[in-house]
Amino acid sequence: MAETVGFIGLGNMGEPIAENLRRAGYALRVYNRTQSKAANLVEKGAIPAANPADVAQTGGIVFTMLADDRAVEEICFAEPSFVEALGNGGTHVSLSTISPATARRLAKHHEKYGVAYIASPVFGRPEAAAAAKLFVCVAGPAAGKKKVEPMLKAIGQGTFDFGEDPGAANVVKLCGNFLFAATVDALAEMLVLGEKNGISKKAMAEVVGKFSPLHAGYANLIAEGRFEPAGFRLALGLKDINLILETASASVTPLPLASLLHDRWLASMAKGRGNLDWSAVALDVAENAGIAAAKAAP
Repeated sequence: MAETVGFIGLGNMGEPIAENLRRAGYALRVYNRTQSKAANLVEKGAIPAANPADVAQTGGIVFTMLADDRAVEEICFAEPSFVEALGNGGTHVSLSTISPATARRLAKHHEKYGVAYIASPVFGRPEAAAAAKLFVCVAGPAAGKKKVEPMLKAIGQGTFDFGEDPGAANVVKLCGNFLFAATVDALAEMLVLGEKNGISKKAMAEVVGKFSPLHAGYANLIAEGRFEPAGFRLALGLKDINLILETASASVTPLPLASLLHDRWLASMAKGRGNLDWSAVALDVAENAGIAAAKAAP
């Protein structure tokens, strides 16, 4: 009989990750606040849960993929609580990008019930999630990590272990997202510089794809104005930049570039672009250069 895994949070990332667990042979018990988002998995045999606690089995495993610190805390401290339902020997794998401090606080809460809290944020956009090509960071109790190792292999192409401090995996994820945000902004500025000097964005993006293939994806999104549907919402990007700055402040680490990125993302939010892909900060770059903002591609 297939092992049953609970899964909470079936958005752009959660649904394809849960689907890969199903394909790997695990039975699923799923919950999402918007029930319609669970429909695809339910049609394939997943069991829908009426509330978060119902996804858990005593001593079992529950994955969560939620938007931010508040969402993760609310679902962990909810009544009834899936953490309490997991009970002694249970394991919670948190795939969300949250602050290291929140991860550590959650780990202590889980300890009260004998539940292993495994911080496991992932690198990759929805298309990587669908292809099981995520890179997975992991931190937490060794026994818990060993228990979920086969499942993490089913959703990604590489797992990186950062020890037992759950906050460590989230530090790594935030550092990575800092690099990505800086890259998106640099690409946007580069493409605008070319455009202001008579070179089309598409021509510039084509060159980028040749000399720097790693940057081709975002360069093409910006050049083509493909900001919808969002692979990673701009609002979530601002959330992560705020977490980066909070983590830097707590560790007395000056990050002047992160402060600049914060203002760029905040300006884009003020212009109503929070639900566009975070590469839509390029619209703000263009406006600052005196170029009319292009409409997001349908």
